[in-house]
Amino acid sequence: MAKALAKAAVPIGAATVFPILFAISIVHLLNDTMQSTVSALFPILRDSMHLSYKQIGFIAFAMNVTAAVIQPLVGSLADRRPRPYILPVGVAFTLVGVIALALAPEYVYLVLAVMLIGIGSAIFHPESSRVAYMAAGGKRGLAQSIFQVGGNIGGALGPIMSAAIFVPLGQISVLWFTIAAIAAMIIQFYVARWYSENKLQPRPASAKSKAAAGAKKTLGLSRNQVMAAITVLVFLVFTKHIYMSSISSYYSFYLIDHFGVSVQNAQLFLFAFLAASAAGTFFGGPMADRYGRRNIIWFSILGTAPFSIMLPYCSLAWSAVMVICAGFVLSSAFSIIVVFAQELLPGKVGLVSGLFFGLAFGIGGLGSAVLGWIADSTSIEHMMKLTAYLPLLGILAILLPKDERVRAA
Repeated sequence: MAKALAKAAVPIGAATVFPILFAISIVHLLNDTMQSTVSALFPILRDSMHLSYKQIGFIAFAMNVTAAVIQPLVGSLADRRPRPYILPVGVAFTLVGVIALALAPEYVYLVLAVMLIGIGSAIFHPESSRVAYMAAGGKRGLAQSIFQVGGNIGGALGPIMSAAIFVPLGQISVLWFTIAAIAAMIIQFYVARWYSENKLQPRPASAKSKAAAGAKKTLGLSRNQVMAAITVLVFLVFTKHIYMSSISSYYSFYLIDHFGVSVQNAQLFLFAFLAASAAGTFFGGPMADRYGRRNIIWFSILGTAPFSIMLPYCSLAWSAVMVICAGFVLSSAFSIIVVFAQELLPGKVGLVSGLFFGLAFGIGGLGSAVLGWIADSTSIEHMMKLTAYLPLLGILAILLPKDERVRAA
């Protein structure tokens, strides 16, 4: 690993630095595997601590909102002054949170434990996304997809862990994931060394002004047009992650209550959705580099609607087919949205990464809390039918500027 990273120290933008991209993707996998232990434990905790859907939703809300608030701050500070060795510090917070989660004796300690995991993710995501930008060369869509597919695979492992480990062994088995945290910290030290040697230095104010003026002239995009495009991207992130929350937090309960599926088998259905999401993330970046980012964003979110709308009315077998198709199509968008926003706001890579990852976490957490309240007030089936129409908001992608006007940034 050390030799590969030493060879990777080439000038930023000269070539795609795959050893670094694979390294941060592996850390993303380990980080999100640890993070996914939270939702994977939900069926276990509901029975052992007699939790309501509202309490389960608030656990997800506490973790994700903690991450959402901190991530833009971390990204903005990194734009001003890069801090490479903050990368392993983020994993250290996650390590402490995982230990606290395994040992939490009651509900309030669960909430505190997941907040520590949220802080770790808040430090990890914007800085690592910035590293992906630096190592991308001319393949930014591919680079973000490589980085993010690690996280998707890590998230997909949660249901498998629940079925294979948490159900038979219980909450204390989360302690095994301290090994993953230690491995992630070691890799992050290597990445931080490369990062410190290849930092994106902040430009002086005068250079920023010239760059902004040049971009405006080249792109033909006014400040208001750029802000309008960013607003549309925010709405699309909202659409994607509220729907993702309805599946990742509650689909297993839907299968258990509606079809009488066992907890372990319900986790396998959820794994299929998350694995399909990982595949969609991987293919989304290269497809956007080839066919255009605006086109893939449009296809990804709006194209999910037929599958999401049919899902609550299907038999068990067809429900599995619909959720896999929805996961694959929907997840091809997020890495592209991040790259699109980075190019709309050149020079603010960290801020954009922190903002959009923060939004993803925050919206996911808020969505889990609200959807839990809806499920308690009505039924889990009603909640699934209600969220099925969210992907129709993907039609807003038509308001985004064309790739040719953005690429010059």
